[in-house]
Amino acid sequence: MEEAVRCQIKIERPMYEHDQLRKDFDYNKCKSNTCTKCLHFETNFKKILLKTIPVIDWLSHYKWRDNLLPDFIAGFTVAIMHIPQGMAYGLLGNVPPVVGIYMAFFPVLVYFFLGTSRHNSMGTFAVVCLMTGKAVLEHSDPSFLTKSAKVNATSENPAIQSVGDLYSPVEVATAVTFTVALFQLAMYVLRLGIISVLLSETLVSGFTTGAAFQVIASQIKDLLGLRIPRHKGLFVVVNTIRSVVDEISATNVAAVVISAVTIFILTVNNEALKPLIAKRAKFPIPIELIAIVVGTLVSKYCHLEEIYAIRTVGDIPSGLPVPSVPPLSLVTSVLLDGFTIAVVSYSITLSMGLIFAQRLNYEVDPNQELLAQGAGNIFGSFFSCMPFTASLSRSTIQQVVGGKTQIASVVSCFLLLFVLLWIGPFFEPLPKSVLASVIVVALKSMAMQVTHLYKFWKLSKMDALVWLATFLTVVFVSIEIGLLVGVVMSLAAIFVLSLKPHTCLLGSVPHTDLYININRYKGAVEIPGLKIFQYCGGINFATRNMFKSELLRLVNINPQKELEYRRKLTKYADEIDVKEEQSNNEKVAKLQRKINRELRCLILDFSSLSHIDPSGVSMLQVVTDSFQKIDIPIYIAACPEPIYEMIYKCGLVNHKSSIRTFPTVHDAVECALEIFTVNASAISTISRS
Repeated sequence: MEEAVRCQIKIERPMYEHDQLRKDFDYNKCKSNTCTKCLHFETNFKKILLKTIPVIDWLSHYKWRDNLLPDFIAGFTVAIMHIPQGMAYGLLGNVPPVVGIYMAFFPVLVYFFLGTSRHNSMGTFAVVCLMTGKAVLEHSDPSFLTKSAKVNATSENPAIQSVGDLYSPVEVATAVTFTVALFQLAMYVLRLGIISVLLSETLVSGFTTGAAFQVIASQIKDLLGLRIPRHKGLFVVVNTIRSVVDEISATNVAAVVISAVTIFILTVNNEALKPLIAKRAKFPIPIELIAIVVGTLVSKYCHLEEIYAIRTVGDIPSGLPVPSVPPLSLVTSVLLDGFTIAVVSYSITLSMGLIFAQRLNYEVDPNQELLAQGAGNIFGSFFSCMPFTASLSRSTIQQVVGGKTQIASVVSCFLLLFVLLWIGPFFEPLPKSVLASVIVVALKSMAMQVTHLYKFWKLSKMDALVWLATFLTVVFVSIEIGLLVGVVMSLAAIFVLSLKPHTCLLGSVPHTDLYININRYKGAVEIPGLKIFQYCGGINFATRNMFKSELLRLVNINPQKELEYRRKLTKYADEIDVKEEQSNNEKVAKLQRKINRELRCLILDFSSLSHIDPSGVSMLQVVTDSFQKIDIPIYIAACPEPIYEMIYKCGLVNHKSSIRTFPTVHDAVECALEIFTVNASAISTISRS
């Protein structure tokens, strides 16, 4: 292996202090942080229109010859995935299966006009459907779902209409969707796209893994063909498993066989066939759709419902739903559910959008995504839809098979329209155990995220605790409380870490202007008479004492005790002049050993200081005064401009202050060494004279 070539760099320039650097290079602070935004504010109506409705801009530059065929193929492929996933996740939301297909049509049309992600496949997503299903279970009368009748698009569906003060599952779902839309549009108006940063990678991993286990637990009854009560409130998973254990003797053997065969076929396809086919063909086998079609045919012609009491999907109306206003009286009852779903669905969609945008080199606007989702949910709430979001599996397929833009979503919508108008009732005999099997297999990768705990534990014990607390709370308590626990613990972790900043002493790399940690680099040389203290983090009312204690610990000098030692030394020295005593001589010798003879200047490296408040500046003033009383000056080096402005406003550094500031650590060191040399020369001259 060849040795790296090291270039000798020689820098010749004047030594600068911070104020002089500002004067020489014409420092000019912008009066307001918003002035730049004001200069670039888009007053042109056309630009505002293009920003608000992005499809006008990108569609005008669409390369029809190059992109239309790939988009059509991607749209067709994703439409095939929408059918089984939509029906399965519709049941997951405790609403009729056809609602899942509605979600892949109505809100997706709005997202096509307003969204900025080119590859997000919008529609159903397991976690969001599960969260909606919880609200549906709490606020609706589940008996509506047992009412079935052959209806068309213009007739009234018993599963959708309410009776008296009771709400149907679809009514509750649309109320939740409407509430989610209100929160997302409010966040858009307030430009709160940044709120997604509250959901860290650790939190999202623990949350989605826990939700996956909740979903799997909710499907056990259909996998086994059991009829157990629907549980709501807290500890749903625990109560569900208890009910399953109590009713295990009533397991439907035919349902178990159907579930086992379906899961086996889907798993073999995903684990063995799909990787092999991917090497030879660009399009995946639509195994979920095949399973649903075969399951429907077998159930219909073998009369599984009549002979083996297999629970089937039941009524699926053909045609499009009649638009209706969501029950606004329910909005106040589902505010908490609406807020959590709004944040979760937006964060998932934005995360996926940013992944594809970074990979394929285009931009996704976080705030515009809020508008797109909010408007899509508003529109969908009038057409019996649950809140929609992006799906990782469908989005990945849409990109892998060659999709270029949201034209693929439009193609998918029109193919699903064909299904809604004519094909929907075909799936009425489909066993619910088949849909439950599709859900369980689809969530395998999400459930396997449980192995992330080991990864987070190796990287950070704090992150591992956040993951574990979020996961356990979601699984054993509830999804909303789990999300709250995760957010609170993430913020607490940030606070705790801010209270434990990294501190160290720096030494010089010989013959360079580099200064590095003397505890970690054996080649670093500590400069005699100098201590260079580096602090990484913020100095505020909560961390000011931490800064002071770390400084005194590493420098190994307590100015107050040092001053006390010097006063005692002066006192004992005076007593020796008057009357020599052995005890006084011993006291003087002991004090002389305690008094610092080495440190002559202290340099504070603020290059990694992120923030300082007036409380922190006051603490620095006290520390500076205490060191100056024992003749140790303090220099501040590499201070960022916002930090410098704060300490200047607070009076720590100005023309009256004795503290000197330098743009780099090297400037501060050179100044200190120059003063050391001058003082040494003066002392030498005095001693000779």
